[in-house]
Amino acid sequence: MIYLLEDDESIRELVCYALNKTGTSAEGFAAPSAFWAAMESVLPELVILDIMLPEDSGLSVLSKLKSSPETERIPVIMLTAKSTEFDKVTALDSGADDYITKPFGVMELTARVKAVLRRTASAREKNEGKVYELGGLRVSVKSHTVTLDGVDIVLTYKEFELLCFLLENRGAVLTRDQILRKVWGYEFDGENRTVDVHVRMLRQKLGDHADIIETVRGIGYRIGG
Repeated sequence: MIYLLEDDESIRELVCYALNKTGTSAEGFAAPSAFWAAMESVLPELVILDIMLPEDSGLSVLSKLKSSPETERIPVIMLTAKSTEFDKVTALDSGADDYITKPFGVMELTARVKAVLRRTASAREKNEGKVYELGGLRVSVKSHTVTLDGVDIVLTYKEFELLCFLLENRGAVLTRDQILRKVWGYEFDGENRTVDVHVRMLRQKLGDHADIIETVRGIGYRIGG
């Protein structure tokens, strides 16, 4: 089941019709209150969100989804008329898996929905039950928990994904572009500080163990040796 939160009735009907025609069950909601009511009964495989909504913004809905252990792993695609680079980066940094701007092609939308579902299912199957340990650091992918010398530390969704990607490739130098593609799902031409900012925040939370994340000058980052 896919949930679509979109206040424009014509778009809502078009998207749900297109997804249902491809064999993917979809249900649309005009307002966040109806969406959250449905979430109480059945959790979807994927959520498609508009940003400009009545009652609450799509970015706020996204933040609530990613801050709850019950819903943080549900993939989210933003479908919106807001097309600036800032809007896209903000949504992706907040945990969105893809970003589609209006007007959009129905065939492209359905293809990208299927691509996100495949990608997240593959990642879930690959990492289910995996535990990373390095010095006093322990990361459980299944329970989405991180402990440092036996003490729980709280990471944001993207900080957790970044740490797991570094640990999965322990000893390898990962470029900023590789990290952007894997963790944020997009490429960026030119200067981008997203990765550097998240690494700095992650190091702050690691405290005395911050140096396990090494900076490889001119290339990117590496964890462990």
